[in-house]
Amino acid sequence: MADPDRPPAKDTPPDAGGAPATAPAEAPAVPVVAERGAPPPPTGLLGFLVRHQAIVVPILAVVLAFAIGAILIRAQGFNPTYAYQRLFQRSFLTEGGLLATLQKTTPLILVGLAVAIPLKVGLFNIGGQGQLMAGGIGAAWIAHSLRDLPVPVLVIVSVIAGLLFGAMWASIAALLKTTRGVHEVISTIMLNSIAVGLIDWLINGGPLADTSQVFPTTHAVREDARLLPLGVLPWGLPVALILAVLVAWMLKRTTLGFELQTVGRNRFAAGYAGISTTKATIIAMATSGALAGLAGTLELLQIEPYRYQSGIAGSLGFDGITIALLARGNPLGTIPAAILVGAMRAGAPSLQFELGIRPEVVDVLLAITLLMVSLPVIAKWIFRRHTAKQTQLAGSWGA
Repeated sequence: MADPDRPPAKDTPPDAGGAPATAPAEAPAVPVVAERGAPPPPTGLLGFLVRHQAIVVPILAVVLAFAIGAILIRAQGFNPTYAYQRLFQRSFLTEGGLLATLQKTTPLILVGLAVAIPLKVGLFNIGGQGQLMAGGIGAAWIAHSLRDLPVPVLVIVSVIAGLLFGAMWASIAALLKTTRGVHEVISTIMLNSIAVGLIDWLINGGPLADTSQVFPTTHAVREDARLLPLGVLPWGLPVALILAVLVAWMLKRTTLGFELQTVGRNRFAAGYAGISTTKATIIAMATSGALAGLAGTLELLQIEPYRYQSGIAGSLGFDGITIALLARGNPLGTIPAAILVGAMRAGAPSLQFELGIRPEVVDVLLAITLLMVSLPVIAKWIFRRHTAKQTQLAGSWGA
């Protein structure tokens, strides 16, 4: 006896006479019912904030950082509104301040990209500082060793050397990750310290030291090979802007970009689809190292005293982490983030010399911004790991 609750088959065989049977009427569509207990999607202002969190979170982080900074400035006995006004006036509305802002923005875009690209692959490159230093010292070595070359050739060769040295330094972490499973955070931290010690030896009585100077430094770049600014525009800024656009295009429009982002979303699914996670890791880290090395090269070629010396990197490599997280890993987002951080760095001395405010307040602002903007990333990572663990446990019990 046929089950009355069982729906008829769509394709019924022909009857005994060979004529096809009459097709049964289609069953009525079943309305989609939301899963019981699932919260409805947020609406109103909360829904808007959730849908646009990629923009809202960085803005709120910056606003909260400046609010806390205002409390610190007020505690020193100064008007925070006037202090912020002077900070940005000095950074954007004076010729020297605007030049300093754009000069700091240039390497910041590059080190921001050096952190943003590995983030797309699920890697956290915090070795931009060491990679920048490696690129700068490599460019200084080539610029001095081949100083008799024609000027255009010398500049190009120095830039290529900076790219290669930065890529090489980052590739060490990539190889440790792919061959030995060493976490990139640990390896890049160690490589930062190794770069500092090695370069200090090279310029402090080592083979690259300029012994005519009283402080540790390399030889200066030839005067005619220095990239002097065009008014308030440093040479490296258009290069950094073009590279940010190219990286964004590569990630969205090319097969390589698709593979990198697929590895970042799910390494196991990427491997099952035939995408090499080893190749993606090495390419991402080497590219990021090359960009950071270019930042160090530009610091050498376009910033006085046009020589590599201790402190040339400053905090640029670590500011790149703030910029990449503030941009939410978006290559184009590193541009406004770098301009903001560059303006704060360029205007910080005016807080001390003109108003008497401790310039470390800028470091506090950037640190708070980094903390606020990284909290969603940390929470997402924790919950993702928690979800993965629960799924693994459920699968093992079900098996």
